[in-house]
Amino acid sequence: MNPCVRFGTGLVMAVVAGCVGAQVPERLSEPDARYLLARTGFAPSPAEVAPWVGLTPAVAVDRLIAQASAASPRHPAPAFTAEPARVPYGQLPDDEARKAARKQAQDDTRALATWWLQEMRESPTPLAERMALFWHNHFATSEQKVQQPQGMYAQHLLFRRFALGSFRELLHAVSRDPAMLIWLDGNSNRAKAPNENFAREVMELFTLGEGHYGEEDVREAARAFSGWTVRRATWEAVFVPRQFDSGPKTLFGQAANDTMTTALDRILAQPASARFLVDKLWREFVSPDPEPRAAGRAAAELRASGWQTGAALRVLLLSDTFWAPATRGTLVKSPVELGVGVLRQFDIALDDIAPLEAFTGRTGQDLFLPPNVKGWPGGTAWIDSTTLLERKRFTERLFRTFENGDGAMMASGPRRGRLGKAVLGFDADGWLQPLGAWPDREPDPEVAHRIQAAVLAVPAVNPVPAGTVGLSYLRVITLDPAYQLK
Repeated sequence: MNPCVRFGTGLVMAVVAGCVGAQVPERLSEPDARYLLARTGFAPSPAEVAPWVGLTPAVAVDRLIAQASAASPRHPAPAFTAEPARVPYGQLPDDEARKAARKQAQDDTRALATWWLQEMRESPTPLAERMALFWHNHFATSEQKVQQPQGMYAQHLLFRRFALGSFRELLHAVSRDPAMLIWLDGNSNRAKAPNENFAREVMELFTLGEGHYGEEDVREAARAFSGWTVRRATWEAVFVPRQFDSGPKTLFGQAANDTMTTALDRILAQPASARFLVDKLWREFVSPDPEPRAAGRAAAELRASGWQTGAALRVLLLSDTFWAPATRGTLVKSPVELGVGVLRQFDIALDDIAPLEAFTGRTGQDLFLPPNVKGWPGGTAWIDSTTLLERKRFTERLFRTFENGDGAMMASGPRRGRLGKAVLGFDADGWLQPLGAWPDREPDPEVAHRIQAAVLAVPAVNPVPAGTVGLSYLRVITLDPAYQLK
């Protein structure tokens, strides 16, 4: 067992004081490759890991970033995304019309989430999906207030477009995004009636963090952001000069005739901004607590590169801290990561992604419906007695399906089962045999070690009962607390 880490009460790893991390490996071993892919995507299958073994970390990281930067969706978006923008259900004249429109918006949002989960399940460039998910949480916007699923899709495309590109350009684009303008009341910010919501959140949550701006900065930035409105019929942001406060603003102690563009750039020029973004990337991809020196180097690279997110992420993924044994298994999988990951890791096929969408909702991560402007808190907040039970139930049901079959299961070859209305397929023989295991045999200690290494980020907490055969062995170790970690 890794001497640098140990489990706390049932789930979360604690780093042992005084343990020194290893340096970046010269070339990726199989565990190294699996770790890198799990942290930058979703839990990988053995077949997905194989092409990365033997690469230098720099080559591997550069390849991941390049592939993600060039990625595009594999499937067409739901048909409603190409339809004209609808009237918000809150603006409809009668209760029946509002009820029907609200139901349609809910169905469309669910269809959009299902489409995205399908992309995550099948994408050959999962880092692209992870970055879109990161930005969705960073610029957390909910359809519940926007009342426009087409608009949520348009915002999602922004996150894909700038996934690993310029954070500065993304910030400017999101600030003029109709969904964001509605979500944070930017569309009602007028010179004679300023609204400070967006100005406050752009500094507190998007760029600087608490303690790096004052109330005067919020008031003056709000004036600079005034004059924008949303034309819902065409779903576009429009600047209305007569509603803009054109007077001088004093932002961070300096007066200027700021507009939205210049105010955003002045916010980014503050010393805290680059480090704020890097720290969020660190907590997403490395560990719960940023290491000052490595994070500082990444922040410097972020500025030097012209705010290229990929450049900062590259520094983090090539840091000694990222590769240290004590770092592995210190992050909790989100519901999306857990659900998508188990399907990818075991190459489980399914003809309907709806059960996955339902699972992520039950465990607290409804896509396009974050809980508030701060987004999902993540980390250990993902786990409580209810959600942990739901997480275990999901993997339990998957593997019970294949163990029991549905009458269509053959004695050999891919196994079939059902999860709700979805038909599932899993080639248990093909997955286990390369590890020296069989679906109907108990693995010996060496084979059991290989299986656990292929499935878990860290050694299992609980011993597997004697007599557990290969297919059941997979079910048991996915129920171990270690499976919740990455």
